[in-house]
Amino acid sequence: MRSLLRRAGRMTNFREAVVCGVGRVDGLDCGAVSGEMKNLCVVLVGTRNPLNVGAVARAMSNFGAMELRAVRPYEKAWREAKSAVGAGELLARAKEFADLGEAVADCSLVVGTTAVGNREMKHPLRGLDEGARLIGKRMETGRVAVLFGSEKWGLSNEDLSYCHWLMRIPTRVEHRSMNLGQAAAVVMYELGRKDRTNAESAEKTQNTLRRGEKSKRAGLKASATLKNAEKEEFAEMETVQRIGEALLEALRKSGYIAGRGEAKAEEKLRRMLRRFSMEAADAEVLLGMVRKILWKLEQE
Repeated sequence: MRSLLRRAGRMTNFREAVVCGVGRVDGLDCGAVSGEMKNLCVVLVGTRNPLNVGAVARAMSNFGAMELRAVRPYEKAWREAKSAVGAGELLARAKEFADLGEAVADCSLVVGTTAVGNREMKHPLRGLDEGARLIGKRMETGRVAVLFGSEKWGLSNEDLSYCHWLMRIPTRVEHRSMNLGQAAAVVMYELGRKDRTNAESAEKTQNTLRRGEKSKRAGLKASATLKNAEKEEFAEMETVQRIGEALLEALRKSGYIAGRGEAKAEEKLRRMLRRFSMEAADAEVLLGMVRKILWKLEQE
């Protein structure tokens, strides 16, 4: 089996990814990958069990998700993953990151998975059905990351601060948690469901037709309306991260946050910026504003 480690630092292009169409891409048979599943990134954080790593990879391959990323994985888990029957190439292409922010930098939506339990939720929480619909729509225009935490602890509060919202599989209250590989398989199935994607496509077509009729009645060109709608793009997390860094530095210089409370302030700021769910153009404008404020503070 090929080496399972693919260090991000060795890559010439951070955005290198498996873009699947018809035929094979670098040894991967992508003919069965449909729609926007190519825009899905599965991110494992602190994975410990090699069997689970393999199970996740196999579930991804089954349902057409071809990009796996790992953050701070246990080295042994990477080396000894053995249950990924038919998904060896997917594992060989997996990217490894030391930092979660870097792992999701090119994504416009980051969704964390959780069993909830007794944890206090600081994010919107959605069920799998609703979450899959929202993820499916966002994958039409940009890359989406779905995060799975370690088998023992799940995602930490710091990990969750990188998420826009959280999603859970509706399990029994008496037994909420699921095996990592099983949970990934259920999520991948829901995201790749043909009946869901076909229904959404039909609904989108009907909405387009309705907008077109309204535009005609109003004396507007439907093509212009659709063209403007297609331009809507959400900001990637790399841009949002730069906004957060600049804003945090401005808060330091203004005296708003003290040294001891900096880590907590950074986590709160990260969560707040993701709740805004900014469009790409707005994010660039806000970044320019914050940098100007920071420059002014540095002159004083």
